[in-house]
Parts: sequence; C-alpha cells; structure tokens
Amino acid sequence: MPRGGQTWTTPEALARGQTNSWRELEPGLFAIHTQPGFAIGQRALLLRTPVGNILWDCVALLDGATEMIVRALGGLSAIAISHPHFYSCMQDWARAFQCPIHLHSADAQWVMRPDPHIQSWSGETLKLGEQVTLIRLGGHFPGGTVLHWSAGADQRGALLSGDIVQVASDTSRVSFLWSYPNMMPLSAGTVRRIAATLAPWRFERVYGAFPGREVLQRGGDAVASSARRYIELLESTQA
Repeated sequence: MPRGGQTWTTPEALARGQTNSWRELEPGLFAIHTQPGFAIGQRALLLRTPVGNILWDCVALLDGATEMIVRALGGLSAIAISHPHFYSCMQDWARAFQCPIHLHSADAQWVMRPDPHIQSWSGETLKLGEQVTLIRLGGHFPGGTVLHWSAGADQRGALLSGDIVQVASDTSRVSFLWSYPNMMPLSAGTVRRIAATLAPWRFERVYGAFPGREVLQRGGDAVASSARRYIELLESTQA
C-alpha cells in the first residue's frame, strides 16, 4: 500500500502510461511484466504446452500489443491463478481469449467480479494436460496454488510458485509467509505440510512472482532445505 493510500485508474489510462515487457525464461515459458512498475509489480507467465498456452497469474494491463503477441503465440487455452492478490484483470483476459480461469474454491470469497469464465476447482490437485498440474498448498491463502510443469528445465521439472512459495533475494532459498507486507510468518506446522506436499514432485527450477526471483538449479532441494530451516527457527526455544 503506498503511503498516500490507494488510488484508482482505468485500463485506458494504464495503457497510456505503461507497457508490457516480454522475456523468454526458457523454451516454452515467457514472463510478462508491466513497466514502469504498477501496483505490487508481479509478473504473469505464459506457458506453452501441447494442449495450448496457459497464463499463470495475471497483470492488469492487456493492451493491443500484448493481445497481438499472445494471439501470435497461439492464444490462451486456460488461465490459472496462484491466489487472490494476482486475480487482477483476469476476467478481461479470459473474455479476450475465450478461455476458462481455474481458481481454487477455497478462495472464492475474494472474487470481486463474478464471471462465467471462472471455473472453481476443489481438492488438492488439478491436471491441465499431461505436463501441467495445479497443486493446492494453502498457507498464504487457503486455496494458495502452485503449478508444476513436468516438461520444464529440459524435462527435469519446474515449479511456477507465485508467492505461495516465495523465491528469496538469495535465489538459492525460498520463504513462506502468511503476510508479506507485514512480514508475518506461517506456522511451523503449515510449512511442514507444504514441504511434505511438494516432496513427491520433481522440479529443478522455481519461478517466483517477481522478475529475477528464480531458483535455476536444485529447486526441490532449495524448497526442502528452506522449509527445514524455517521450521527449526520457529520451533527453537533459544532466546
């Protein structure tokens, strides 16, 4: 939240002052980031798969250039969002590309603009094709979700984590918080459960919510070791 409080804008005004930059993170995965920085500055990721392109998380700006690039890449077959902070203008993207938005039902109360393109899912996993699985981890939000891409990192697997599993400034580590603005931690039990949920999944890389926040090697080990350290500190009785 800016010190001066919230302000409001329109899509037209946003498009006059900002533009979306594109970056290929690896073959089949692109980052979309609005510049100059807008709101909390998250990026969206466009993932190309054999069953169509998936937009992971969302940014508010959908201008003509962005729409043209996405269409040139094959459009969108689905949108999936990690948690409500990144819902953004997901309905506008879904209407433009006539695709479903997959949101976990545990976060339904935070949908401020109902739309027929929104498809709620429940349970712990949802497959979006052979290569892509949504995994509910909870924590930051009850329905907090990550995306596992089995074909990522040259078939070694990649995790698109939003900030459900937040890649730290030291990109060999990750963190787990209930509130990032207020730096309020999750409980040791919740972190233990998140780590246990991810343990069976193989992934070499972790792509976080913000530019530059990427674990490029031994991503699974980074999550497991970070969780162990986190739990150790939370449960420590040392003054």
